[in-house]
Amino acid sequence: MTKPPAPTGDPATPLWLGIVVLRVLMLLFAAGAVIVRHNEFARPWLAWTVLGVMVVWTVVTDLFYAAEATRWGWLTLVDLAFTGGLLMLSPFILSPQQFAANSPLITTVWAAVPPLAVSARYGAIAGALGGLFIAVLSGLATNRFDLDVARDGTLLIASGLLVGVAADTARTAAERLARALRTEAATAERERLARSIHDSVLQVLARVRRRGAEFGGEAAELAKLAGEQEVALRALVTTEPISPDENGTTDLRAALQLMATPDVQISTPAGTVPLPAHTTAELVAVTREALSNVEKHAPGAKAWVLLEDLGTEVVVSVRDDGPGIEAGRLENAERQGRLGVAKSIKGRVTDLGGTCVLDSTPGAGTEWEVRIPVNARGER
Repeated sequence: MTKPPAPTGDPATPLWLGIVVLRVLMLLFAAGAVIVRHNEFARPWLAWTVLGVMVVWTVVTDLFYAAEATRWGWLTLVDLAFTGGLLMLSPFILSPQQFAANSPLITTVWAAVPPLAVSARYGAIAGALGGLFIAVLSGLATNRFDLDVARDGTLLIASGLLVGVAADTARTAAERLARALRTEAATAERERLARSIHDSVLQVLARVRRRGAEFGGEAAELAKLAGEQEVALRALVTTEPISPDENGTTDLRAALQLMATPDVQISTPAGTVPLPAHTTAELVAVTREALSNVEKHAPGAKAWVLLEDLGTEVVVSVRDDGPGIEAGRLENAERQGRLGVAKSIKGRVTDLGGTCVLDSTPGAGTEWEVRIPVNARGER
């Protein structure tokens, strides 16, 4: 089986590279501010020292952020705290005249980069909190919380949110693409297997079914079994896998299609019907119990299973053309301790938060209608 190319690496890598470049640009701006104002500082030597530390820290963090393997979450938090520490040295560097003139702090816009790294690593909320952290430290360093501080804080929080949303969106899109590629590969493999099986096993089973029916007697019984296996095998190679995916959901449509036989017809939507694995398993058990009752109490009857996906709920209907259920029969069975319907069908549906309705008239067949609410796609 040839696997399609799958997305590799961190989908947010372009954001990280943007952060690397932005940090260099912000460092150049901070260096220019120090050069222009070095005569105004109360402690010029400390300003040059902080600038030197900023240069070294920029080189170190950019090297780590540029490589996917070293974009550690703890490093972004250390980066945020370290930058905040340098920012808090501003009261020891700026002169009273500079504070009075509302001059920028020693780190200037360089301090706005770490919140972006936090948001790229942890998401929008973390990025907004990182921006708020730098904004609060700026207010403490200047010993005021005025309109300018509020404006800068709003920009920091907004930029953290935007970068975080972009990173989350990129990762979500990459996951969906990978899932689609896996589904495409699985579908191609099933089609290949279906062609191979059709040319061998299915043709043999079909011939056995036809010839056995012609001979009658025990051969007819073998023909019936061959027909059942033929239908089951066709359903197996044409339906989606029913093992849980990474979200813990399985396809109810695929699970029900595997129950098709010559006497049981399955009708489902064209697309998948993903539900939590437990919900799918319970609905399959309910359907199997209903079909078992048909086989047990109405031998030779035909049965139809209809699956509907209504968005807010899924509906499974099981109908047969048997003799129906006599009035009071289920109540008598429950009093006698035979709890197949009460426990296997009604109990399971109740546990799932759904409802089930039995419609049966003697001589007119039986129909079960089961409704399960679905709050969101894949969540019951």
